[in-house]
Amino acid sequence: MLLSTAAAYFDHDAGRGHPERPARLDAVLAGADDAGLDEAIVRVEPRPATREELAAVHPPAYLDALERFCAAGGGDLDADTAVVPASWAAAVLAAGAGIDATERLRAGEGDAAFCAVRPPGHHATPTRAMGFCLLNSAAVTAGVLASQGERVVIVDWDAHHGNGTQDAFWADGRVLYVSLHEYPLYPGTGRLLDRGEGDGLGTTLNLPLPAGATGDVYLAALDEVVAPVVERFAPTWLLVSAGFDAHRADPLTGLALSSGDFADLTRRVLAFAPAGRRVLFLEGGYDLQALRDSTAACLAGLVGIDLRPERASSGGPGRDVVHAAAELTPEI
Repeated sequence: MLLSTAAAYFDHDAGRGHPERPARLDAVLAGADDAGLDEAIVRVEPRPATREELAAVHPPAYLDALERFCAAGGGDLDADTAVVPASWAAAVLAAGAGIDATERLRAGEGDAAFCAVRPPGHHATPTRAMGFCLLNSAAVTAGVLASQGERVVIVDWDAHHGNGTQDAFWADGRVLYVSLHEYPLYPGTGRLLDRGEGDGLGTTLNLPLPAGATGDVYLAALDEVVAPVVERFAPTWLLVSAGFDAHRADPLTGLALSSGDFADLTRRVLAFAPAGRRVLFLEGGYDLQALRDSTAACLAGLVGIDLRPERASSGGPGRDVVHAAAELTPEI
């Protein structure tokens, strides 16, 4: 397994007291150490995305404006999202990490890759930075793969809906976007009936779960709703927006997963694409211990080891959403 990260990610600073802080990356890397996978993990340095690659999702005018804003000293982009001069380089490197990982996997360097990146990306729309996100790393990777003739499924298990990723592929039938998220919660998108349009009708699949939802509900959603849709879509690549803020200890969310649940989620989604065509991206997760433990469980799962710092959770609400989604899911 490849673990892709870079020191430049520590240079992005959203401000004192901001939950998306450099210490998050320390927690993720500590989780990698906790997993005890030294012989199974190959650490690699990513490369920056090119302008052409970024333009698979983000138009040049947006890229130019964001680069200029950072170069001029940075500041607040909105109430939640701030940058410093180094943020542009960090974001471009984060966007390139997934593309670099796909190139390495194609070359036979591993069976899967985990991109420990920051800033996160899934709230960044093609033309707007928001929700701590500047460039949408998973979406850029998916856009590049799709331009190469691949069919891509993106599974987003971050507690917040990935509105930016949904927007990027709303009318694009080459990419299946699946989100399991707390609803209602920032950014307020991701309704059950939001399914895409045009060529992308039916290739957006949202599972808006209530606060308190537990791991057994997530597994039911993956088994009963997501897996049949993925099978019909027949992707050639799996990308995962792997946020760990669905953990019950997270300060920004109300879901009730444990770190052990991420072992199960990882194992389930690996079945959606062949070995050598699976790339995960760090998104949210703001309690440092929960992030550390959940990352350890996820990384172990990527190499077939069952590591559970905590027991899996069960008994929470949300089965009604799973049943409703199963009834509404269209043929793709």
